[in-house]
Amino acid sequence: MNTDTAIHNSLQDMAVVMRQQQLAALLDDATRARGFVWQLDDLRIDLSRQFLIDAVMMQLQAFAISCGLADKISALFAGEAVNVSEGRAVVHMAQRSAARIDSDEFAGLSAFAQSVRASHVADVINIGIGGSDLGPAMVSAALAHLSSGPRLHYVSNVDPAHLHDALRDCDPATTLVIVTSKTFTTDETMRNAALAADWLAAGGNEGAMAAVTAAPDVAAEWGIAADRIFDFDEGVGGRYSLWSAVGLPVMIDVGAAAFTQLLQGAAAMDRHFETAPHTENLPVILGLLRVWNRNFMGYPTLGIMPYDQRLALVPAWLQQLEMESNGKSVRADGSVLDYATTPVIWGAAGTGCQHSFFQALHQGSDIVPLDIMVPLAPSGMPLDDGWQASHRVLVANAIAQAEALAKGRENHAEPHRHFAGGRPSTLISWQASTPYAVGRLLALYEHVTVVSGFLWGVNSFDQWGVELGKAMAREVAAALSGEASADGLSATAADLLAHLNEN
Repeated sequence: MNTDTAIHNSLQDMAVVMRQQQLAALLDDATRARGFVWQLDDLRIDLSRQFLIDAVMMQLQAFAISCGLADKISALFAGEAVNVSEGRAVVHMAQRSAARIDSDEFAGLSAFAQSVRASHVADVINIGIGGSDLGPAMVSAALAHLSSGPRLHYVSNVDPAHLHDALRDCDPATTLVIVTSKTFTTDETMRNAALAADWLAAGGNEGAMAAVTAAPDVAAEWGIAADRIFDFDEGVGGRYSLWSAVGLPVMIDVGAAAFTQLLQGAAAMDRHFETAPHTENLPVILGLLRVWNRNFMGYPTLGIMPYDQRLALVPAWLQQLEMESNGKSVRADGSVLDYATTPVIWGAAGTGCQHSFFQALHQGSDIVPLDIMVPLAPSGMPLDDGWQASHRVLVANAIAQAEALAKGRENHAEPHRHFAGGRPSTLISWQASTPYAVGRLLALYEHVTVVSGFLWGVNSFDQWGVELGKAMAREVAAALSGEASADGLSATAADLLAHLNEN
């Protein structure tokens, strides 16, 4: 992204003009219902409530060309080493390809999942953190209406309370523990794994463990039986890994058929991303919107509001996906950026969110763009009028919030009841939250993350910012245990460690 170009300067000038526009006035133009709504099958992306006009969209497309976006996308699909800092190709899309679904590896994973589903196992504990936890936990929640296997528990935090509370209602004799770690060395995960192994052994079920990792030799050395180690390519980044063997707990939960449909939905979005013209390409359009809102309109955050309770973990998953991928201050070549990158991602499920922080979204001093997402029909519940009516109320609330934020409502006589409007949102809808639809939606956001990263010129596939905190934690732990001095720590940190050791 070059900030010293005519295209960039033109977009800056356009943003100045657009900030003076009224979204309500833009929405009075009936053609926006056609010109700013894109569709892929039943997936509908409505940008009519964003500060966009045709001239801005045309200039954003020109901006994409100036950034070499098409070549970067081609390099991604060609298997080039677009993860330049680690010298790796990015291969998570191969994990949902037809070839992988037909592979012996996938057949073995499916067979193991089915054997667990058909066995005496009553509880499955998945121990992982980051992408080894957020992705599969989010999908398990999204497809809860299809759950038909053992009870599933996700444990990520090194806080022993997390594992303790998960194990409290489990019987070691009927519990399987899955340890999911790309390197099989992640401190939090391996500490929890050791505690779980001791708990199983004490209950007479030693070895009731499986591993998902890109380091199978390390897992075997740790003590996992070879026929229970499921590996994946190290080119699969953690936050992009739910499609791989990392999805094993999901497969155990909902079955191989539903998991396959999840992959097929994601693969459909892959094909669209690779082949659709950029003027019709959903990830490209939404990626350009990310840059427009962040760098030209000046919005530092993005709210993710799924009007589907089963998608309540999507904001947390997307928070990791976008902020770990694009939360960078240097370009892929190492040069320092002179512009902002990823917005702060946050959010919660509707309609509950309306009764917590939506006050600030409607009348607060900051403008926060939103992605409001909603399935138009319910899934996995009775079809009688009562359930259907409640879902229609849910959909009505999603649409109403988008309208209210954009249009506002004047009441200058009572300023505390005045709503200025002008709060942009994207309304994303689809028919029902089937595994296929969920996979397609998640892959869309993956590609939006990649597109915006390409436009910003950052490497969306490394996460060196995670490493410093890990290293410092090891230093503090060594000082706390007396194995090392606290000389390298700040005086306040050293004082706290001394206080802890005294007590």
